[in-house]
Amino acid sequence: MSAILDRGSLLFASIAVLAATLLLKTSAAWLPISFFTPLLVLAIVYVPGTLLLATLLGRLGGLGFVFQRDYSPLLTCAAMAFAAVEIPLAIAAWFVSELIPGYALLIAAVLYFAFLMFFAVRTVFGLENGIAAGVVALSWIPVAAAAFVWGPVRGLLGMLASPFFLFYAWYFLGGELSGLGAGMRNRQNFSRMLQAATVNPHDGEAQYQLGLVHQQRHQYTEAIERFKKAIAIDPGLTDAHFQLGRIAREQGRARDALSHFQTVINQDERHHSSEVLRELAGIYVGARQFGDARHELEIYIERRPYDPEGLYYYGQALEALGETAAAHNAYARAVEADRTAPRYRRRFTARWSRLAQKRLA
Repeated sequence: MSAILDRGSLLFASIAVLAATLLLKTSAAWLPISFFTPLLVLAIVYVPGTLLLATLLGRLGGLGFVFQRDYSPLLTCAAMAFAAVEIPLAIAAWFVSELIPGYALLIAAVLYFAFLMFFAVRTVFGLENGIAAGVVALSWIPVAAAAFVWGPVRGLLGMLASPFFLFYAWYFLGGELSGLGAGMRNRQNFSRMLQAATVNPHDGEAQYQLGLVHQQRHQYTEAIERFKKAIAIDPGLTDAHFQLGRIAREQGRARDALSHFQTVINQDERHHSSEVLRELAGIYVGARQFGDARHELEIYIERRPYDPEGLYYYGQALEALGETAAAHNAYARAVEADRTAPRYRRRFTARWSRLAQKRLA
């Protein structure tokens, strides 16, 4: 999916779906679909519905902005995934249809498509595994809703596929339609620009930015490699040390995380709005060094009193040290900080609010 985002084409993906659907129709004549129906359903129903669910569940921000940025990348990935499902389904319908019932083949195809879409959603939006799985699990709701109105909509889709309608639609709406592909082009142009910049052996920032791209896509091996190259070029690149520490902490490599975070503190204790202190305290809480965690968090919360994650860790440290009333207050502040956070921040703060509410209960 990452390679599709970097080098894929919406035009190629669309042609692939049309060709794969034609192949499927020749081998499975019992499927009552037109060759253009799957592509239109993906473009008009499934992908917009999935994008809406991802925006709501992942708290990605304004729907209009997310739609403009991610519609074409998600449609390209979904179309490639659908074509990848249709081709083996067509081959199976050709050769093993007498051994395996048609409905069993369809169920297997649906499950495989959901499997591929999990990685598409996770890669395009950078969501956590649980949220990405939830989005895919609910993404059939728009399709099911569309099925209820399929009768009148089918005639409309047929009209939309008319070459005369397409010509006039492109003539009058060409600018808006081409704008839907801007998100894909912008991603690819940015990636190519960074790749070109890495040719310069003295440009550590380009390596760092590519590392961020891989990190957002959950490609941690590639991200670590880029961040290490950035540090080799510029040992004072504090951002790269910080991100290496975060990845090491997520992977359970506490010693490596401590080493990187200590480097960050030595270079700039207030780096990234002092978040290095919170990350360090999180490691101490996991290691049950609650006194050390409390020390780091007292400094951090004095500087950032409305961060739910820091307040939750602070509550954990205080609770373990027997200061129940103070811990209760910290958990309550974590919940309130999430409720009053800006909308775009709640994607990152909601988890800590839920954990704090459990501790309060």
